[in-house]
Amino acid sequence: MTAPPAISHEEEALGKAFDGRLARRLLDYVRPYRGLVLGAVGVLMIEGALQLVPPLLTRHVIDEAIPAGDATLLRNSVIVMVAALLLQVACAYLETYLTGLLGQRVMHDLRRQLFRHLQRLPIPFFDRNPVGRLVTRVTTDVESLNELFASGVVAGLGDLFTLAAITVLMLVVDWRMAIAAYLVVPGIIWVSKVFRHRVRETYREIRTRIARINAYLAERISGMRVVQLFGREGHEQAQFRALDQAHLDAHLKSITVYALYFPAIEVLTSVALASLIVAAAPRVEGGVLSVGTVAAFIQLARRFYQPLQDLSDKYNTLQQAMASSERIFRLLDTEAAAGTGDAVVGERRGEGVTVAFEDVWFRYGEEVAGTPDAGGWVLRGVSFVVRPGETLALVGHTGAGKTTIVNLLLRFYEPQRGRILLDGRDIRELSVGELRQVVGYVQQDIFLFAGDIATNIRLSAPLSDEAVRAAAARVGADRVIARLPDGYGQRLGERGASVSVGERQLLSFARAIAADPALLLLDEATSAVDSEVEAEIQRGLTTLMKGRTTIAVAHRLSTITSATEILVLHHGEVRERGTHRGLLARNGLYARLFRLQAGEWDAAAKASA
Repeated sequence: MTAPPAISHEEEALGKAFDGRLARRLLDYVRPYRGLVLGAVGVLMIEGALQLVPPLLTRHVIDEAIPAGDATLLRNSVIVMVAALLLQVACAYLETYLTGLLGQRVMHDLRRQLFRHLQRLPIPFFDRNPVGRLVTRVTTDVESLNELFASGVVAGLGDLFTLAAITVLMLVVDWRMAIAAYLVVPGIIWVSKVFRHRVRETYREIRTRIARINAYLAERISGMRVVQLFGREGHEQAQFRALDQAHLDAHLKSITVYALYFPAIEVLTSVALASLIVAAAPRVEGGVLSVGTVAAFIQLARRFYQPLQDLSDKYNTLQQAMASSERIFRLLDTEAAAGTGDAVVGERRGEGVTVAFEDVWFRYGEEVAGTPDAGGWVLRGVSFVVRPGETLALVGHTGAGKTTIVNLLLRFYEPQRGRILLDGRDIRELSVGELRQVVGYVQQDIFLFAGDIATNIRLSAPLSDEAVRAAAARVGADRVIARLPDGYGQRLGERGASVSVGERQLLSFARAIAADPALLLLDEATSAVDSEVEAEIQRGLTTLMKGRTTIAVAHRLSTITSATEILVLHHGEVRERGTHRGLLARNGLYARLFRLQAGEWDAAAKASA
């Protein structure tokens, strides 16, 4: 078998800071909330205009109120300044609330769409992409877009408006001092450019590290029983410590960059203000410039440099958001597993369907070009037909291709050659949902969701409580459920961890037959139950299989002796086919497998005696 493609936790390099194509797609998520955007921009413009009030009042007080000893003018100026500050506080609150609400709603919509899309992606996609990377897409990358809307684009528009307003006022107050204030701007731009270059690399490294941590945690927590069974706690802790240390180091690099950037900007700002004072002193002495104008200009200059500093940080936020949106949209653009057919075969409950494989070739990985003798094929020219009321059993050694046949029939994968028919129609002409609506599937790797037992049996089928109980009774699961404190309302742990493997298998049987499917797929379905429970399940299945189509992957050959036809697979090829008696009479591969298992059963029986 060809190994699946290698997976990587490396993040793609960050792209350009602004991509018009991505921005237009992001706007589609913002349009439903255009009222929040307009409200936030309006509040920001008011807040920006209010920032001009304190410098103007300062000049008014210093140049007029204080020299004239006008207490009333001084009092009124203080009242106006306090009112302006209070309005600024109110605007800041509204801006934070509105942009935060915008970001959360966009993030809510996007996460829902991502999760809905993930559920429709083909199984090979999950073979190629680690869990940690997908979790990062739905969490960290979406959070970057939240930052874009909550403190990026909208706030950036406010900074631009504030910068423009202050620039105009500085030129109006004194154009010579305004030009002096602008001399430090190239230095701020250069420092900001260096900062952006350094921080983008640290952010990419942080995302890579967090993706690795997510993947490592998902795998180790899921396999905690194996970790503890083999005493690997210390080893796993050491590996996690290394991953966590790498994540910490990446964050520390980011902190170092910020720790250097902001003081550098502060130094440039202080130098600019000192230069303004030195340049203004001779003009004040000569009576050309008033003290109040100088004081007001220093306040305006401080307000002028702050938006420049903020815009650099918001540029970085925009760049991160563009990179995150590119990764998110690449995931959303991944083609979902959906067909084009509109037949309604899934409505036929209790009736069988005819399943046919016609010269099916399959291998995992990329599509194979070349001769049929090329290596890596898991299935080689497999053909068979199973009709309503018949049971087809698939047997063979591990890796012979038995489970692959089931996976192809469920369209988890697509064959490279040949075709699979359902009632004479190629299953690729049917939608995936329509196809799987026909099937009751009991898999070898049992998966139950955290939730109550009734929900796990019912899943999405609109079944009454009576139908759920009847399905459980048909496979003997009702006795297990009756022993539980809350019966059908008993809540299971993650992956059904609060019940035994055998009990989980009984529940999966009940789930498979609850919707009365036309096609039963049993993938070594009784491998985890004892002989007594297996015999009870077989009695229930004998009744259930009447009139239906059944395909069973069997490890225990004793469970398929009554099958209509048995296919013996060997290295992906059908080597033998026939009934149990006929295959035994041929004294071939099946007979050897059966005698081998019979010897194991006899040995086990003697040992227990």
